[in-house]
Amino acid sequence: MTTATIQTVDTPDGAFTILADDTGHVLASGWTADRATIVARLSERTRPTTLATGETDAAAAVAAYYDGDVTAIDDVPVAQHGTAMQLAGWEALRRIEPGRPLTYSEFAVELGSPSAVRAAASICARNAPALFVPCHRVLRSDGTLGGFAWGLDVKRRLLDRESGSRAI
Repeated sequence: MTTATIQTVDTPDGAFTILADDTGHVLASGWTADRATIVARLSERTRPTTLATGETDAAAAVAAYYDGDVTAIDDVPVAQHGTAMQLAGWEALRRIEPGRPLTYSEFAVELGSPSAVRAAASICARNAPALFVPCHRVLRSDGTLGGFAWGLDVKRRLLDRESGSRAI
């Protein structure tokens, strides 16, 4: 049996829920207060069997991020399970600098597979610990927002915040 801690915090972009394992690694997170939605971001085999409401270390990084330190999320530990390419992709997402988003094509190049644009998009779509693994920093090839599990309005505000724009 595995137990994970779940915590919901308020942000300017709405409720943000964090699911962390017993070592403090973020398993899943996103802009919702619905626990089931957060847990569903994980594959069935990696879901915790028990949820305990409590405080996570990651919540402090979320507060700092929204207070203007957009690098506060960089060192929050995460735990992800996937293929070798997915794991490499999630690590690569963490290296994208705030305010310098990549296109899916550029992200595929970062992965060493320039023709794997669909795979790059899939890596972003399957990213469970949103914000901490900043898949929101990847855009369509034409520079438009593209998809985001938590809505394009949230994605735009995150990118604006990270670019230093005050139009958030």
